[in-house]
Amino acid sequence: MKLGLEPPDHAIGRSRGGLTSKLHMATGKGRMLSAVLTAGNINDMTMMAATLEQIRVPRPGRGRPRTRPDRLLADKGYTSKANRTWLADRGIKATIPEKSDQTANRKRKGSSGGRPPAFDAEAYKGRNVVERGFNRLKNWRGLAMRSDKTARNFLAAVQLAASLAWLGASFSNTP
Repeated sequence: MKLGLEPPDHAIGRSRGGLTSKLHMATGKGRMLSAVLTAGNINDMTMMAATLEQIRVPRPGRGRPRTRPDRLLADKGYTSKANRTWLADRGIKATIPEKSDQTANRKRKGSSGGRPPAFDAEAYKGRNVVERGFNRLKNWRGLAMRSDKTARNFLAAVQLAASLAWLGASFSNTP
């Protein structure tokens, strides 16, 4: 191993802020449904499908677990033609704002640029629930600071915190 490089099992990569990792998470009502941990230099767009494919929500009673959400609310980091096609092929409605450069390129092409993707501004107002899900997890100091060295241990801590959130436990730092 070269000096200064992290082993792949640490999920640490160089980003603008230095050596970091990134947690890609799918939430339902603010609670984690699935999570994928990558190095900080991996962009959100490429990890959307991998994150959504891990969703397994048990149904009440009998039956296979539910694996697809009805709608995806995501920020501009997830907008791409490939992601929108992937979602449409699975019947998942997408509410993802379009990046300004993509809008400009589409308009520059004129009628051959295609239609703008559908965007439900009213539904997008609920995206703050996703951010609150991240914030709930980061109330754990070890998760906010990424004190675990290996990705396996960090992801286990994330899953423990998410399990406690599902059970309704409080993460307050006050006694």
